[in-house]
Amino acid sequence: MRRPGQKRKRNSFLITAFLACLFFMGTEAWATTKMIYKAPRSLKDTSLATGISQKPLRSRGIGKKAEKTDPFKSFLSLQEEANEKKTKKRPRTYLETLDLSQLDLIATIIDRRGNWAMVRDAKGVGHVIRKGTRIGTNEGVVREIREGAVVIREKHADFMGKVTIKDVVKKMLTRR
Repeated sequence: MRRPGQKRKRNSFLITAFLACLFFMGTEAWATTKMIYKAPRSLKDTSLATGISQKPLRSRGIGKKAEKTDPFKSFLSLQEEANEKKTKKRPRTYLETLDLSQLDLIATIIDRRGNWAMVRDAKGVGHVIRKGTRIGTNEGVVREIREGAVVIREKHADFMGKVTIKDVVKKMLTRR
């Protein structure tokens, strides 16, 4: 027959034995783990260490796979990556922060010394432009100023990141 306190002692003994095993296993794993910092290697160092040859990718037959698009990658993320690749090296002007749809052509001046035009933004402020002026959010440049119209050459990127160049014609507002 068992005594009333014997079951309780056995359970407490099992629990302490279990916790002791966990403790010793944990300290052993902790003692053998070493923290080693490895600095980033240059491209030559990594290829030599991994045993990869330094032949170009195309000669190893990898280039064709690298050119294919990932079918599971969202086209929105591709578009965001293409936008991130655009790095401006110079500060943007106020006209470069406005979309072309926010600007209205209100005047053109055709002269033998040069052609000038005036555009008005959404605030009602007028800006004088001429050939070569950077304008619009898509790296637009004024290519030509005609009577009653301005031709702006812009770069457009599709969802795959392919850049195409388009000429946008802004015509003067007509009042009736």
